[in-house]
Amino acid sequence: MVSQKKKKLTPVMQEYQELAKKREPSKFAFNKLCRAFLVGGLICLLGQIVQQMFVRLGGFSVKEASSPTVGVLVLISVILTSLGVYDKIAQWAGAGTAVPVTGFANAMASAAIEYRRDGIVLGLGGSLFKVAGPVIVFGTFAAFVVGIAYVIFNPNIVGG
Repeated sequence: MVSQKKKKLTPVMQEYQELAKKREPSKFAFNKLCRAFLVGGLICLLGQIVQQMFVRLGGFSVKEASSPTVGVLVLISVILTSLGVYDKIAQWAGAGTAVPVTGFANAMASAAIEYRRDGIVLGLGGSLFKVAGPVIVFGTFAAFVVGIAYVIFNPNIVGG
């Protein structure tokens, strides 16, 4: 039988472990869940307000107002990211800012800001596609798979 000696901790190591335990994030915190829900909901509420403005003031139908609404939300997200505000909101709200389309816009704008000093092609262009590339490829592949499945399970659509 191999005996294992328990390593004796120095006072500095004990102090460090106590400090690390205090700073360790909790496994589950109800307040984090509430903040994520609140901020994600507020982003969606803002989207609904913008969409209704397009419908009531711009004369768009609800379907027609969807695309410009997403554009406005992306623009707001990019502006807040460039001012450093979106990241502070994201730190407080957690996943609440990552789920809507604004989270994707934030990720792309952050990558562009971070690598802009490396030049337009290698820095900006290359870093943007690190984020957007996988999303576009996965979206295209998923649409292809769903389209094939739709044709297989609904043969009446082939040939019009």
